[in-house]
Amino acid sequence: QVQLVESGGGLVQAGDSLRLSCAASGRTFNAMGWFRQAPGKEREFVAAVGRFGIGDRTYYVDSVKGRFTISRDSDKNTLYLQMKNLKPEDTAVYYCAASSRPTFTLVFSGRSSYDYWGQGTQVTVSS
Repeated sequence: QVQLVESGGGLVQAGDSLRLSCAASGRTFNAMGWFRQAPGKEREFVAAVGRFGIGDRTYYVDSVKGRFTISRDSDKNTLYLQMKNLKPEDTAVYYCAASSRPTFTLVFSGRSSYDYWGQGTQVTVSS
C-alpha cells in the first residue's frame, strides 16, 4: 500500500525558513512533487523532481525560484522541500505528490501527472 506522509509545516514569520518532508512507502517513484493550496484557491504546483537516466531534474514555479529547493533521498524514499525567505503569500496547505509513470510522459506542473497524494501539512507565514 502506497503512503505519502508530509511533515514539517508550522507557523513562522516572514523571512524565516522551514523544511518539509514527505516520507513515501510502498514503492519508489520516478517523479515526486510539491503542490500547495491556499484558502479559496486552486491547488497549484510548487516544485518537482524527476528521474532521467542516472540523474534528477528539478522544476519550480517562478514565484519560489531562488527561495525553495526540492530534493530527495532515494535511500530513505523521502522528498524534501527547503523553504527560505518565506512570505505571507506562501501560506497554504502543502501536499506531496508522486508518480510512477515514465518521466518523459509527465507534465511536472500538472496535477493529473501524479497518482498518489499525501494528506498535506499546513504552512502559515505571518507578516
